[in-house]
Amino acid sequence: MMRWTAPLAILVGAAGCVQVTAPDKPIEINLNVNVKQEVLVKLQRDAQDIIENNPELFPK
Repeated sequence: MMRWTAPLAILVGAAGCVQVTAPDKPIEINLNVNVKQEVLVKLQRDAQDIIENNPELFPK
C-alpha cells in the first residue's frame, strides 16, 4: 500500500489544474426591452391631454 501512495499523489496533483481568468471584453447585456412601450404610453397620454385641453385645435 505504501509504494502506491507517492505515485498516486503525483497523479492526483497533476490531474486537476483549473485556471480562472477575467475576460478581455466586458459582458454586454441588452435590457432595452420595454422602453418603446413606456414612451408610447406617455406620448399617448400627453396627446390625449392636449386634445382635451385644446378642443379648437382638434374639431370632432
